[in-house]
Amino acid sequence: MDKTLNIIKNDPWLKPYEDAIVGRHQCVIDKENELTDGGKKSLSDFANGHLFFGLHREAEEWVFREIAPHATKIVLVGDFSNWQEKEEFTLNDIGNGVWEVRMPLEAIKHCDLYKMHVYWEGGHGESLPAWATRVVQDKDTHIFCAQVWDPINTYKFKVESFKPTTDPLLIYECHIGMAQEAEEIGSYDEFRENILPRIVAGGYNCLQIMAIQEHPYYSSFGYHVTNFFAPSSRFGTPDELKKLIDAAHEAGISVIMDVVHSHAARNEVEGLGNLAGDPNQYFYPGNRRLHPAWDSLCFDYGKDSVIHFLLSNCKYWLEEFHFDGFRFDGVTSMLYYTHGLGDAFTNYGDYFNGNEDDNAICYLTLANKLIREINPNAITVAE
Repeated sequence: MDKTLNIIKNDPWLKPYEDAIVGRHQCVIDKENELTDGGKKSLSDFANGHLFFGLHREAEEWVFREIAPHATKIVLVGDFSNWQEKEEFTLNDIGNGVWEVRMPLEAIKHCDLYKMHVYWEGGHGESLPAWATRVVQDKDTHIFCAQVWDPINTYKFKVESFKPTTDPLLIYECHIGMAQEAEEIGSYDEFRENILPRIVAGGYNCLQIMAIQEHPYYSSFGYHVTNFFAPSSRFGTPDELKKLIDAAHEAGISVIMDVVHSHAARNEVEGLGNLAGDPNQYFYPGNRRLHPAWDSLCFDYGKDSVIHFLLSNCKYWLEEFHFDGFRFDGVTSMLYYTHGLGDAFTNYGDYFNGNEDDNAICYLTLANKLIREINPNAITVAE
């Protein structure tokens, strides 16, 4: 609380908004206390959803879990089942909306494609797992599927610990697919071989990569995300992305990603738009669900399950791929009920006019705290 009051002391123009500032700070304290069981665990302990949900290879079996409170039945179908529903790939309801199936190691293999058949009261449909870490698109049918990613030899990072240079921070913003001169989608490997040396020669010390999270519409520049834990397969494999980040670190360059937590694509099969017949499992209900300018869905930051999903997403990219931080996309859209559309923001009063989404403010504060908890040297930038 002292730091909050210091902000007001250092800028007396904020004095009229002291109650709002102190209240928001207290909201974060209360929410963190709730999520960490009164401080008995850390935010990092809370943000481990990616280690539990999705598909994981354990010592003697595969385990797959999904959270879908509205589902009445879930079955995995894929190459391993000839795309037919089979009993051995049917999930069990283990309580609290969590579904699970355990399978022998020989049941599925590296590169198998799969989806979920999901049933709910009054309907059913196909869906990709919300926590899928590999999603690919068929070049002929353009259909997206989750893919088992379990190579025999996974990439091993050469640089295990990297401390970014931030004084000054010289950022090279890029899009992997559009960085090549050829009239085709560029790859992680091509970027590492052809573009990274030019970035080093140019004196930059930070690489900001757009469009990492998987997205079905390429022209969206990666800002209509469907699969938040899957690096876009258009540019290559997860291991090739790791190799690019490692090479940047070897050259003394930090790597941050454009992370899109401000909204999600409306897609229901590839994305989260109607998982298990619940259009609001991840998103605000009513007229706050749809972003009026972006044709996308707005996360409900007031739900603990959504905070869990998004914080776990932050931790996943930091630990699994060694990103050095994030540039959070669309922050203004998150912070205000109007999404900032038509707002002038010419004085402090415009920022404290009752139009603020305190849930989003709380989430972003927790995200920053989590990121620093995982990597004290991490970089965070707000668009």
